[in-house]
Amino acid sequence: MQQKLITFAVPCYNSAAYMRHCIETLLTAGEQAEIILVDDGSVKDDTPAICDEYAAKYPTIVKAIHQENGGHGEGVNQGIRNATGLYYKVVDSDDWLDTDALKKVLERLTTLVARGTAPDLMICNYVYEHVEDGTSHTVRYTNVFPQNRLFDWVHVRRFRPDQNLLMHSVMYRTEVLRECGMVLPKHTFYVDNIFVYQPLPYVKSMYYMDLDLYRYFIGRADQSVNESVMVGRVDQQLRVTRHMIDCQDLDALKGQKRLRAYMVHYLSVMMAVSDIFLLLDGSAEALRAYFIFRDSGTPAGVPLSLFHGWGRKGKRQPNCLYSVLSRPVSVFSSQKMYETRRMIAFPPLFRYTGYVFPF
Repeated sequence: MQQKLITFAVPCYNSAAYMRHCIETLLTAGEQAEIILVDDGSVKDDTPAICDEYAAKYPTIVKAIHQENGGHGEGVNQGIRNATGLYYKVVDSDDWLDTDALKKVLERLTTLVARGTAPDLMICNYVYEHVEDGTSHTVRYTNVFPQNRLFDWVHVRRFRPDQNLLMHSVMYRTEVLRECGMVLPKHTFYVDNIFVYQPLPYVKSMYYMDLDLYRYFIGRADQSVNESVMVGRVDQQLRVTRHMIDCQDLDALKGQKRLRAYMVHYLSVMMAVSDIFLLLDGSAEALRAYFIFRDSGTPAGVPLSLFHGWGRKGKRQPNCLYSVLSRPVSVFSSQKMYETRRMIAFPPLFRYTGYVFPF
């Protein structure tokens, strides 16, 4: 049997109100696609039944997997374990793909595969859809990547702070995800940052199409990117950041300057996000996590250091970045954190200027 071109993994948790729209956009890919619906232990609505309904109606395209609740990351892991497609893309159940853009992307991938030049990573734009007020914002990479041709990290130009590659913008070759050994932590939010970060050193070829493919729903009060929700889950942001620091020795990438520079940039974003949301929390516990550090034999905190960079008109202003000033036992491994501190604490990559982070 011919291999599927792409596997779409759709983690679903109590998603009955909106998952059909997501699935219907993926079905337009036809028999080229495999759609894995991962029911993450849903109990409050008809999500399990809807997964089974689509699997029964489209048996050559849709698979339904039911698992005990393990969180979004375990849904992604489950998809990778069961994927048969050459490429792998995660689509959250409240998001959707633009069907015209999807058709063009799959046509191009089909051509590249036939030529034997299939890239390790396909990149497209994504669109924030603010459904409540009807506005949208597109994140594109025309200033970063060459268009409509194969390229590698040597050809990648500088990213703006709001241009990180996110899960929404990428399709990885499935074998790249397996080769890098990535396993996302269970019961943890914001693991999409790990998904898009950890495989990067294994990517040798890329391809960018200036198409607005992924539509990212923004606006639900309970959404994980809601500001108040993020403040309450900052411990999970820290956990994800630790995983990203530990999964790759950036010193080993000194021969790949642009790849390393981008990965340092991404970690800077993650650390700045953690800084800001701990400050917004303002609780004694959150402040201790930054301003108190302890001996190695006791639970350690992660103090906040405000470094200064040059702002507009040559004036100095605070740079909201992480730094660990002693051995952090409970949150970060000391050696990795110390090495990362040396690399990212001092460049003025992030200034505390009210920047809205791309999450």
